[in-house]
Amino acid sequence: MKLFLIGLAALLATGSVFAADAPTVIHDKTGFFMHLDVNKVLSSSDTYGQCGIVPARLDYLDHQGREHVLDYQVQAIGCPSDN
Repeated sequence: MKLFLIGLAALLATGSVFAADAPTVIHDKTGFFMHLDVNKVLSSSDTYGQCGIVPARLDYLDHQGREHVLDYQVQAIGCPSDN
């Protein structure tokens, strides 16, 4: 019984260590001014063919290797009346 409890405690301890290594995505808040620490852009929204103010998304890595997601509004340029 004692060996079973020690084994169970060891299993729980290793599980929590592996859970701590799971990458987390940081969702940035939009505002009038934001300093973005962008090291590498992973993806960005394509607003081609859309008209007006549309939602956009930027996925990027900072200089520490953490993944960020930024949701924001952008003026699309796909309106037929635009030159």
